Amino acid sequence: MGISVVINTYNAERHLRECLEAVRGFDEVVVCDMESTDGTLEIAREYGCKIVTFPKGNHKSAEPARTFAIQSASEEWVLVVDSDEIVTDGLREYLYKHIDKEGAADGLYIVRLNKVFGAYAKDWAHDYQLRFFRRENTTWPPYVHTFPIVEGRVEKAPTDIKLLHLADATLEEWVLKMNEYTSGEVEKKSEKGYGLIALYVRPRWRFFKNFVLGGGFRNGKRGLLQAMQWAMYQQVLVMKIIEARLRKGEK
Repeated sequence: MGISVVINTYNAERHLRECLEAVRGFDEVVVCDMESTDGTLEIAREYGCKIVTFPKGNHKSAEPARTFAIQSASEEWVLVVDSDEIVTDGLREYLYKHIDKEGAADGLYIVRLNKVFGAYAKDWAHDYQLRFFRRENTTWPPYVHTFPIVEGRVEKAPTDIKLLHLADATLEEWVLKMNEYTSGEVEKKSEKGYGLIALYVRPRWRFFKNFVLGGGFRNGKRGLLQAMQWAMYQQVLVMKIIEARLRKGEK
């Protein structure tokens, strides 16, 4: 019984070496590439990864390729890692102890420590990601910002067990990603019935949730800017959902 690390990639050479160095101790590393045009595949071959390909087509995110990538793994357990994330030694040790436990949970949410405008943020900026699970019968919805559907019991790993997120997008880079991701979420959220009330409420609620309830204020200007980012994300998303209905002739 072992663990496969699964990494979805598209033009991911920026952080891929650091990512692969950190997963050397696992039984298998699977790189599911979406037809990269940079040095991603050369780096993956250099590290002896198992490489599979998923056609990029018009896909804007990795989610449509997630289930294919997971099912391309050989081991019973799978850890999904993005190409800009680092698996700490503590996390690796914890996961191997977990799979040896009698009655181990079938899936684990893992804390991810994020950078915000040049620095790792305080605890408020951590998020939980469902990234570790049994391969069999696990599927991943093909929409951006979704979690896998795991058959069985799911738990949270201790908060001191972390993934480190290297990504630190500038505002310019973030706006470009926001545009892609919100467009990818329109279909998923189209049945929510969002209208003018949601357009007013959701951005303000997301700001309050991040900056006040989530403790973003403890990170000063960085926390303020990130809370405003997520408010903007919600505003653009709801606007796109309303626009799609208007273009279809709906009220």
